[in-house]
Amino acid sequence: MSSHGSKPFGLLAEFTTAADILHAAQTVRDAGFKRWDVFTPFPVHGMDRAMGLKNSMVGYVAFCGGVSGYATGMLMIWFLNAFDYPIVIGGKPMFSPFSAFPPSYELTILFTAFGAILGMLFFNRLPRLHHPLLKHRSFALASHDRYFLVIETDDPKYSETETRKLLEAAGSQRLELVEE
Repeated sequence: MSSHGSKPFGLLAEFTTAADILHAAQTVRDAGFKRWDVFTPFPVHGMDRAMGLKNSMVGYVAFCGGVSGYATGMLMIWFLNAFDYPIVIGGKPMFSPFSAFPPSYELTILFTAFGAILGMLFFNRLPRLHHPLLKHRSFALASHDRYFLVIETDDPKYSETETRKLLEAAGSQRLELVEE
């Protein structure tokens, strides 16, 4: 704990090259850490694999939204035409999937978009109005020419001395304990 009484968030390591941060990400992944992240000024090819990231679940949530949108459109037209306000016109059936397709198609697109947005917000743990890293001056260089890796103190494997040794061995130029 710091002298200010605020809770520590994580250990921030600074690196100077993309190759260094890629190697550090592999080292942290192999050490078994679960709650950590990497910040780079541009996308680094191979970083997803180095971090051990799997495919996002957002696509599945968006797909489920689309399926429910299509089903909602079909059920809505079926209910309205067959039960709520049935009108017999020229012997046509009370429900036809062909006439119900346009609203179902539009609801598919709408619900897919909602699924994608809400899924992204949920899986990214957003909205988060403040992040502890943003109050550190050195972290501003993450958008210019520095590379950062942070291991959160909430990680089950986190031990300040052991984590510090691991990041120093991975080639960190500077280590800093970040507080909430």
